[in-house]
Amino acid sequence: MTAVTWDQKLIDKYNINGPRYTSYPTALALQPNFPHQKVRDTLAGAPRELSLYIHLPFCHKLCYYCGCNKVITRHQHKADRYLDFLAKEMAMYQTMVGERTVTQVHLGGGTPTFLTETQLSRLQDLLNQHFDISADAELSIEIDPRSCSDDKLRHLRTLGFNRVSYGVQDFDEKVQIAINRVQDTDLIKHQVQLSRELGFDSINLDLIYGLPYQHPKSFTASIDQVIELAPDRVSLFSYAHLPQRFSGQRKIPDSSLPSAPIKLELLQLGITRFSAAGYQFIGMDHFAKTDDELAIAQQQGRLQRNFQGYTTAGQDCTLGLGASSISQIDGVLWQNSKELNDYYRALENDQLPVIKGFTLSEDDRLRAALIAQLICHFELDTNAFASQWNMEDFWSYFSKAQTKLQPFMEDELVTVEAGMIRVTERGRLWVRSICACFDAYLDSEATAPRYSKVV
Repeated sequence: MTAVTWDQKLIDKYNINGPRYTSYPTALALQPNFPHQKVRDTLAGAPRELSLYIHLPFCHKLCYYCGCNKVITRHQHKADRYLDFLAKEMAMYQTMVGERTVTQVHLGGGTPTFLTETQLSRLQDLLNQHFDISADAELSIEIDPRSCSDDKLRHLRTLGFNRVSYGVQDFDEKVQIAINRVQDTDLIKHQVQLSRELGFDSINLDLIYGLPYQHPKSFTASIDQVIELAPDRVSLFSYAHLPQRFSGQRKIPDSSLPSAPIKLELLQLGITRFSAAGYQFIGMDHFAKTDDELAIAQQQGRLQRNFQGYTTAGQDCTLGLGASSISQIDGVLWQNSKELNDYYRALENDQLPVIKGFTLSEDDRLRAALIAQLICHFELDTNAFASQWNMEDFWSYFSKAQTKLQPFMEDELVTVEAGMIRVTERGRLWVRSICACFDAYLDSEATAPRYSKVV
């Protein structure tokens, strides 16, 4: 995708509040008092291969833009206590998971590299003790360059990690100061180069557009710096300014944020410049070199989406560990307590720390499959889909969605013909809004303000 047409009327019309569709329904649908027996029953029938997500919430400093579940602390020993309870949680799941093989492990946060080398070794030992980790498993970790020394990076490679993702966000110092995340460009360059020398299979860099004081000239320089570093993948996330939900964001003045047209110009710069540099626009917020596994999966129709974003693993086979983590297995979602004390208390009482969850209905499952197909591959064979889900007629079932799609068709963002729904190249920017047409939960306007703008 190299050419983008910007139209203020489309911005005004379609830049709604909407989900990122890392799941359907979204996490907002999860209900309290979810029966723990349902978790056990679900794992009893789980797929033979699973992915693990481990949430490590600790950070040394607060990044004002961040909406993640985190604990700001300088006390390293807090991570030791957290690992104690992760061990308890893993032991509880070990019997439920049985001999299933783990093919992917992802450490997210917070800041996973908050952990020392000794703590990282302990975590890896715990994972190997309680789960059958495949010899060729994908082991990935999110890295804050400020908390990852050369020795720690080497240690991660020794532990078997083969994928790294660096949180860059922006190279411009004024932007970094405004978001309280000042990090030296030379440090990032050095770590990317060292990652390459150490033989990590994949290097990802994160950028965020829409941050305070960003403007086209400075953001172009940041994009060009990323291109010079030549990572395998780039994540270009839209900053979601929701100060009513995230107190740290209240430190960012509304007046410092780029306007909607400028923000979209920043996105345009990312799409055009990364595409010109040989990256495949995976969709929405991801780019990958055309020979990268993610790009190949999309080319072959195998790309999927889960709580970590676009993935080559199953979207319905992730077990989450740690405070606030979300699991999604075989049409069942459940989430752990967000507060550390609640998480600890449950495990001290030999209970799963699960506080809410949701079981997808048949309607939820088919809508989840439809949205995943559109958001990953931008087209859907309606006849094949109807046959797969035993529908008498696709558009009779989705009559409300058909009505909602009409404006997108009139604006040439979607075509519906010969049994195919296709999101046009122009429409890819609005794929979240297009998917929302099939979302049965968005009819309630009360949920809309809890989502970010779609671009």
